[in-house]
Amino acid sequence: MPTAARLPSFAVVFIFPRVTSPSEADRSAARLDKWLWAMRVFKTRPLATEACRAGSVEINELVAKPAREVHAGEVVTVKLGLFTRTLRVVGVPRSRVGAKLLPDFCVDLTPPEEFDRLRERSVQQALARESGSGRPTKRERREIDVFFG
Repeated sequence: MPTAARLPSFAVVFIFPRVTSPSEADRSAARLDKWLWAMRVFKTRPLATEACRAGSVEINELVAKPAREVHAGEVVTVKLGLFTRTLRVVGVPRSRVGAKLLPDFCVDLTPPEEFDRLRERSVQQALARESGSGRPTKRERREIDVFFG
């Protein structure tokens, strides 16, 4: 750090915080598609963008485009097939967060009935699978090996 003796009498030194982009300066809002990806609603950001373009995502009961900014206090509703997930925005993270940190940024308002319907649907799909379809069982594989020598 230069001393006052070395600086000319007219020199003024300003110290500003380092900000790499305008979006990092104000993290009270983020793009909807990026927020959905960061909250692990979608595995990839392009999937989140496509869902927004398809009209499957609403903010405060209004269909939202991928570039719309999300602010704290808003309610985001996402239709994933027959399952509807509702989230309240609490904060906006700088990047994708771990599953344990999700409660710091959103509150899940999805009714328990939705999860029950999803669970029932997955059980019905598992029971509907025909026995013997797909990969052979270990016993069937042995029989095939014996047959083909």
